[in-house]
Amino acid sequence: MEQKIEHSFLDVRGLSLHIAHIGKEDKGTVVFLHGFPEIWYTWRHQMLAVAEAGYRAIAPDCRGYGLSEQPKGGGDAKWEDLIDDLLAILDALHIPKAFIVGKDFGAIPTYDFALRNPDRVLGAVVLGIPFSPKGMEFHLMPEGFYVWRWREPGRAETDFGRFDVKTVIRNIYILFSGSELPIAEEGQEIMDLVEPSTPLPTWFTEDDLQAYADLYERSGFTYPLKMPYRSMNRMEKADPKIEAPLMLIMGEKDYAMKTPGMEDYVRGGMMKQFVPNLVFVFMPEGTHFVHEQLPGEVNKLIVDFINNHVSEV
Repeated sequence: MEQKIEHSFLDVRGLSLHIAHIGKEDKGTVVFLHGFPEIWYTWRHQMLAVAEAGYRAIAPDCRGYGLSEQPKGGGDAKWEDLIDDLLAILDALHIPKAFIVGKDFGAIPTYDFALRNPDRVLGAVVLGIPFSPKGMEFHLMPEGFYVWRWREPGRAETDFGRFDVKTVIRNIYILFSGSELPIAEEGQEIMDLVEPSTPLPTWFTEDDLQAYADLYERSGFTYPLKMPYRSMNRMEKADPKIEAPLMLIMGEKDYAMKTPGMEDYVRGGMMKQFVPNLVFVFMPEGTHFVHEQLPGEVNKLIVDFINNHVSEV
């Protein structure tokens, strides 16, 4: 009988956090951490694949996203909360160790959790964002770069507010599926970079779009914009070294590869000094949403990787 994704809520550090889950813990647990503008649903393909391979898959909605509760009054958004939330989820579900899979801003708590809690991590898979103690070289980007625009309180909300939620999600998916960095000209906003007639990527259906829109109708965009764009502080750690086995998957057509210094850093193998047990995978046709674009290929990479390291459970 085909397994179905189920949904639960956990009381985590004073908030009700939603988790999607499927599968049994016969071989171990895999926790998936989403990015922006995503929710648990972004991992739908991978959750089914790891469950079929004998693992339990868990995908939380990050605090303030999707069906997860937002801090009262909006609250401050801190990276530390994502690390502590993940630890609390593992504790609440009595999971001693897990594989962690993170994408986009979900990559950052994946790395930092592995640094702070190495005894709880069997291995990690990261999509799209390499580990660097200094972070990405955003300071070299012009004022119109989407990160700078979205960091400014109220600016993205005003930009997004010209459209319905479904159109905002559509535009972001179209924009972030491209191979060029989203940079607006003076007098132009980020939403203006998308021509209204541009179709969705072929791998992202109207039903997928509706699933996202339904949950952003509930959560709004203000708190999700705080995390990550207005909370880009990082926890400092002297001589950071991730000892767990880790696979980095990069789409060669991901716009993030155009960030200053990114391609040289990734292709030059400099990340290995911080992550000695590292495997690089470059996907020639992969975009920023490679796990949704090419789910069969990404599923195989993830399942093969965790199968190779499951003996540590």
